Amino acid sequence: MTTTQEIPSFTDTREQPDVIPVTSPVTGQEVGRVPRHSPDDVFEAVQRARAAQPAWASFSFRQRAKVIIRFHDLILRERENLFDVIQAETGKSRRDAFAELFAVVNEARYWAYHGEKWLRPQRIRPAVPLRERARVVYHPLGVVGIISPWNFPFVLAAADAIPALLAGNAVVLKPATLTPLTALWMRQRLVESGLPEEVLQIVTGTGSALGNALIDSVDFVMFTGSTEVGHKVAERAARRLIPYSMELGGKNALLVLADAHIKHAAQIAIEGTFNNAGQVCINFERLYVESSIYDAFVEELLRQTRALRLGSERSYRTDVGSLISEEQLRTVEEHVQDAVSKGAKILTGGRRRPDLGPLFYEPTVLANVTSEMTLYREETFGPVLSVYRVDSVDEAVRLINDSRYGLHAAVASRDRRRAEQIAARLQAGTVCVNDSYIVWAAIEGPMGGFKESGVGRRHGPEGIRKYTEPQTILTNRTFWQIGSGETALSVNDRLAGLLARLLRLWRYIPLLR
Repeated sequence: MTTTQEIPSFTDTREQPDVIPVTSPVTGQEVGRVPRHSPDDVFEAVQRARAAQPAWASFSFRQRAKVIIRFHDLILRERENLFDVIQAETGKSRRDAFAELFAVVNEARYWAYHGEKWLRPQRIRPAVPLRERARVVYHPLGVVGIISPWNFPFVLAAADAIPALLAGNAVVLKPATLTPLTALWMRQRLVESGLPEEVLQIVTGTGSALGNALIDSVDFVMFTGSTEVGHKVAERAARRLIPYSMELGGKNALLVLADAHIKHAAQIAIEGTFNNAGQVCINFERLYVESSIYDAFVEELLRQTRALRLGSERSYRTDVGSLISEEQLRTVEEHVQDAVSKGAKILTGGRRRPDLGPLFYEPTVLANVTSEMTLYREETFGPVLSVYRVDSVDEAVRLINDSRYGLHAAVASRDRRRAEQIAARLQAGTVCVNDSYIVWAAIEGPMGGFKESGVGRRHGPEGIRKYTEPQTILTNRTFWQIGSGETALSVNDRLAGLLARLLRLWRYIPLLR
């Protein structure tokens, strides 16, 4: 990968008066430049997308799916270049960059081969079954606006764009200012795969500068980010009565039961906490362990945590990469320092690692965390895990649910049936049993948050139908109306009585229920 990239001309053909440098969080060096777009540029991008959308929607689903399958194959062929781009602007490990590719090819393959079944016209039960035929048809909304975050610049752009495009929409994507190069890489490969150029527009700039313009001009908003910003997005979208879907913050928990396999449960905790340096919306930040195995479990957890390899190599020799920015690192440090100042104990980690790079922070485990500490309730979004001893499952469920968030959770136990019953008691949009977060890849299952962790769902029927406007069409297959007499509205006592008797009989006739 070259150290700088040309300003992409496809986002705006005019000479750009200003650019945004993209820097590596590992070295601080510039790795690319993108245009600093204005609100007017956003409106123009939406207009171009809107003009191109009808032709794209006129393609059959299978024609659109062929583009996505070619994209699927192309990113697999060019994966090493993709990894270089992702690592350059995020500082994540090669392993975590590979995880992004895995997720996107999984999304592309599923939606291309199976998405059509959720968009086909659906036969539904009419008011009078023998008299009428009814169905629901799904129309594309028009232009979908996507605001994607920096922690997974490939997954959280592609995973939302692909079903929106397959549903017949055009897309205007605003990637995070810290990580726009991956989104531009994605668009270029989609165009190479046959996507009409104007159907996917990318605008680059800060959310504060461009967010309102995007929300004010598109037909649907997909936002991934903090709960605080999510409130503002929802308020803005509500002014225009346009639909939206949001995946927001989390304070996710893992519950380790007394009968859990200790080594395996520790692996779940490690994988679900420290991947992507803890910068994952569904990562664990709270760990509850039943008292009888607490000491043995924590010993194994610390052994595995200390074995993690930090670094920024473009190889698979490291496990944990860099944090994204100085701001994010300060948040992590402030949460840990606040907890320690109020009595928490660092069991391992808890330090910057300037010998590796300016933004590395050691995987950290804390004990004795209490409710007056910031990290007890607030999302840290870094490689920090708080461990709690619990005396019963009921206590653990109560503590896990005592949060304004409800995005993800997990339960570790040898008794899978019991663990599934406990999982159903947890107030989270997704729950894993004996795994960390692989539920993300179960694309037929809706994924989203309870409470302040989001609105709407990715994946499942909702994950593609949300990008459509459902329309119900009912056809009267006869040439008679229910009324009598001179007008269709005429109803006499005799007819009313007959209809009432028929209604009583309907529940005994399976065809009419």
